Amino acid sequence: MRKHLHIHLNDRTIREEKLEGEQIARAGRYLIAKTLVEREIYKVDPLSPENPLIFSAGPFAGSNFSNANRTSVGCRSPLTGGVKEANGGGSFGVALGHQGIAGFTLHGAASEWVVIHLRKDGTIQYADATPYLGKGNFEAARLLHARYGDKVSLALCGTVGEYQGLIAGIAFSDVDNRPSRLAARGGVGAVMGSKKVKAIVVDLDRMPVFHDRKKLIESIRTYANWMKEDSLIAGFRTKGTAMMADFTNHIGGLPVNNFTGGQQAGAGSVFKMGAEFITTRNAERGGENTHACMPGCLIQCSNVYADAEGREVVSPVEYETICLMGTNLGIDEPDDLARLNFLANDLGVDSIETGATLGLLLEAGMAKFGDVDFLLRALEAIRQGTPDGRRYAQGAARVGEELGLARVPVIKRQAISAYDPRVIEVTGLSMMLSAQGADHTVGNVPAYDCKDKDARELVGVSLDSQIMVAATDSLGLCLFGRTVTNTHQEFIINAIAAATGVDPGADFMQRLGRETLRYEAEFNRAAGFTEADDELPEFFYSEPLPPTGKTARYHGPEANAALRESWGKIGR
Repeated sequence: MRKHLHIHLNDRTIREEKLEGEQIARAGRYLIAKTLVEREIYKVDPLSPENPLIFSAGPFAGSNFSNANRTSVGCRSPLTGGVKEANGGGSFGVALGHQGIAGFTLHGAASEWVVIHLRKDGTIQYADATPYLGKGNFEAARLLHARYGDKVSLALCGTVGEYQGLIAGIAFSDVDNRPSRLAARGGVGAVMGSKKVKAIVVDLDRMPVFHDRKKLIESIRTYANWMKEDSLIAGFRTKGTAMMADFTNHIGGLPVNNFTGGQQAGAGSVFKMGAEFITTRNAERGGENTHACMPGCLIQCSNVYADAEGREVVSPVEYETICLMGTNLGIDEPDDLARLNFLANDLGVDSIETGATLGLLLEAGMAKFGDVDFLLRALEAIRQGTPDGRRYAQGAARVGEELGLARVPVIKRQAISAYDPRVIEVTGLSMMLSAQGADHTVGNVPAYDCKDKDARELVGVSLDSQIMVAATDSLGLCLFGRTVTNTHQEFIINAIAAATGVDPGADFMQRLGRETLRYEAEFNRAAGFTEADDELPEFFYSEPLPPTGKTARYHGPEANAALRESWGKIGR
């Protein structure tokens, strides 16, 4: 049995909801979408007290099951107006699991800024958050650990979230207590700020009680062996997610200078923004190229990037940030990217949304692409909450509208991630069709050969991926393990039975994924979204992308028609 806590901030009352069996497995993204639909949250202002902020961990939380301790955060997105689930790694899900907590929901809003402490003795304490306000995440975390000790995990609302900037995420502690693992997208940090919750502190303790501990531990060992043998995961372990930049640069699908180019360095040129260059340099400097973001994870795709003197600059340097805050801004030097990356972590902001927004400032002629000093000043304005900084913190769609720009790379008012949809078509279709807004993680299939393939086939591939990702997001699993997870679904279901005491059935992961997608689509329809929102910005259709010369092929109505056909084939 586990519990979900309903924390009412107005009067600090707590309602404890007991969960058993399959309820424990129907967590994360599924729980968020279902709750938001059933409570008709599509009717409320996203920054009002009526918008709940839901934290949820999966059925394996608190164990050392590799890549199975991610934490989902959800609400109605103030950025898109639609459904939102964002998830992050780190130790926060582990800490929840240690206390037998499946998750918690923040209801209402506090009258004054507060820190919430979930203690291992089962009690909840509140403290004045004034000492931590206005400080960067790293300073705030240092002060919180000085008060609560090192054996805790944090969820932090950064300075941008404090003033409800829509680029704000929620930062979780990594295994070394850095507040650098973000549930980043959709403005979830702004919702935390609207509730005046500066931080949530959760005590770390020990592995919780599972239904069949012995069988679960056997499953953990088997899964670990598969992870060690998998070739793609071995690549992540040695080169991290940065290796994707080498691939997208090679095929011409890299975002460069606000999506005006697809390649930063051609054949015969040194590409410095990918794993081949970055990992070699980092190893020479004494940095870490293999690092686990959450306890027990064997993928270890995180890293710690060092400067020329061997001092830590930032952890982690990852693909999306390399691209949106790097190549997209004309940055071709990893050291410059690392500085910008650290500031984004310290501010607790979504590096995708922030990078896309900064790219629009450069597009508008406020500085040249590659002007690092301008970018540092813009981030400082965001930190300080100056009038300009607060405008920038509202995200790419709103900044693009204010500046009157024609080239604004967003879908459903959320910035497109680091896969140009003119070249990487299946991922582009996933971003178009998802209720989440432009989010590659909902169905990323970057290496699929799309040549001579029609919309029906490509959307079918996208849907298959979306179903499995929705399931893994609901189980607290990291999608980087999908080459093992997706091919061993029966094994995962048996492990769920060992953890919860209930066999959810052989088709559980497929059902879980489909039901999650249906709830999300239902929420957005009720919120007023239509097929017109499932469209790429016009420039993707009209501007050929160098060096391939490709343009986007499919519009929203055609993609949706193919989606309905694909749903019909599998049974909706």
